Amino acid sequence: MARVTHNGRRPRGEDVGSAAPGGATGDQCRPRTAFVLSGGASLGALQVGMLRALFERGIGADLLVATSVGALNAAFIASRPQTVDTTDELTRVWRGLRREDVFPLNPRALLSGLSSRADHVIPDHGLRQLARRHLPLQLLEEAAIPLHLVAFDVVHGREVLLSRGPAIEAVLAAAALPGILPPVRWGTQRLIDGGVVNNTPISHAVALGAERVYVLPTHDGSGALERPPRGALEAATHALGLLTAGRLKDDIDRYADQVEVIVLPATNSQRIQLTDFGHASRLMSEALAATRRVLAATDARSLAA
Repeated sequence: MARVTHNGRRPRGEDVGSAAPGGATGDQCRPRTAFVLSGGASLGALQVGMLRALFERGIGADLLVATSVGALNAAFIASRPQTVDTTDELTRVWRGLRREDVFPLNPRALLSGLSSRADHVIPDHGLRQLARRHLPLQLLEEAAIPLHLVAFDVVHGREVLLSRGPAIEAVLAAAALPGILPPVRWGTQRLIDGGVVNNTPISHAVALGAERVYVLPTHDGSGALERPPRGALEAATHALGLLTAGRLKDDIDRYADQVEVIVLPATNSQRIQLTDFGHASRLMSEALAATRRVLAATDARSLAA
């Protein structure tokens, strides 16, 4: 019988295995552990705080499964040791990130997209430059931690798991927001952001043999709002968050008898929007503090068991 836990809670007496840099572990009997990183644009900063809290306690991944902005964070982690120093480096990247670094507005591209002459409104050169600057991987299979990125093939209408091939192109494909960024050609396929169909790809982690899955979300799953959405963008992003949260709940229920799922807290007290890159420090700090509390509480319960 598998153990399904939420917000870091796991059955009493369960021990979290520790991993050395690169996913190696001194305890070969511990469950095979996957980190699943969801999409969420600017809210991907939350995952940096979660990762730091995990690495502080020696909790590492044997494999990484991610999509959208989670693919960028996962590729960064996969190419470096699983240490606090690595998360400190990623923290500096996020603190220096601005909207125009990821979504640079270009009047010509915007006009082409709006007039149906192109299938996107923002070129991907900003995201491509960001990936080239911070991801030393040439190929996905070179990653120190096995890295699997989820995209969607718009031609054949199916999810695609990218585990081999050019790393930069794979990251761009997994993060190609449909209608916003251009699809990425991958052989005969045209790939877009996998988050449109599977924003928290637990299913792929299970298929790859994970026994324990730490979910690093960007949405807390709550539909409650302090005020109604202001404008179309806020309304659309709130609806998207509800859809992805619903899929996550369904997947947790679906895999309840197969794996242990630990969902870390996506704390966003200020309800920062997906397109607002000006609050990364706040998001990282909140996620770090919340994840530390959750992990400390579960350790205390284990010792008391």
